[in-house]
Amino acid sequence: MEPRKYHYSEIFHSIQGEGHYTGVPTAWIRFFLCNLQCNGFGQIDPTNPDTYELPFEDFDVSKITRVEDLPVWSKGCDSSYTWAKKYKHLMGQATGAELAQKIVDILKTDSNPNGYFRHPKSLQHQHLCITGGEPLMPHAQKAFVEIYKTLRDMAGGPIPQTKYNAASNIPASVTWETNGTQPLTADFKQLLGSSLFEPEAFFSVSPKLWTVAGEKREKAIKPDVVKSYYELSNKGQLKFVVGSADREWEELDEVVDLFRQAGVWYPVYIMPTGARQEEQELTAGEVAKKAFQRGYNVSGRMHVYLFGNAIGT
Repeated sequence: MEPRKYHYSEIFHSIQGEGHYTGVPTAWIRFFLCNLQCNGFGQIDPTNPDTYELPFEDFDVSKITRVEDLPVWSKGCDSSYTWAKKYKHLMGQATGAELAQKIVDILKTDSNPNGYFRHPKSLQHQHLCITGGEPLMPHAQKAFVEIYKTLRDMAGGPIPQTKYNAASNIPASVTWETNGTQPLTADFKQLLGSSLFEPEAFFSVSPKLWTVAGEKREKAIKPDVVKSYYELSNKGQLKFVVGSADREWEELDEVVDLFRQAGVWYPVYIMPTGARQEEQELTAGEVAKKAFQRGYNVSGRMHVYLFGNAIGT
């Protein structure tokens, strides 16, 4: 039987731009499909779909051949091209083994010609981030298991203070940038719970608020699901996008309390709303002040600050 192929939108090398690992060199893979749409982002009233403007729906995609040439829209989900069917023809398809090789290839530079996660110049260990779409959809979990097993079979970079190279080319940490609604599959849990899995498993959970993203709580907020992530790895974060409106902060506090009641003790990071730098800057200072006065951590979006409003950064 032919190996399964998985749809993905991008594989790229950049930094982690948000949260705990901001600034760390990271290989990224962005899978296609999501169970949420988050059309309320950037809208005048995220809780009223009748008022939505959704530029991704009207965009003429007929002359676009690469996702990197798409604009970053100011309203609706900033990665709607990773789940909207009209953009599926722009997606790549590859087996898990092929995806692993593409990840290694994207790490290759003049100073790292073999694409090692342990960089031969700095001897520092780079990270891998799985994003989407939703990176914990069942197909993406299956793809990751295959990717990881392939990376384990590849020779790794130099081991500091020795003359040897690592037996496997695996990252120091793997981050899943998830909305926190998808149950973990048995095969995924078995891998991460086994001695074969050497990296840190870091769950970056970004729950979507009704007053910000327009996703109803019963669909978007799943504390018991996130508790299963926490039981598998207590390394992670709860990362919320919030504006300056009081009702958004009231909902935020309620939702954080739901996660705490469920036994999820990941630290909380707050980011200002806005897919693009110009929208983020409108409320960034006010949002940061509201966050740290509540004792929450603050995160910017460093990749936007460094590289602008661009896909694949």
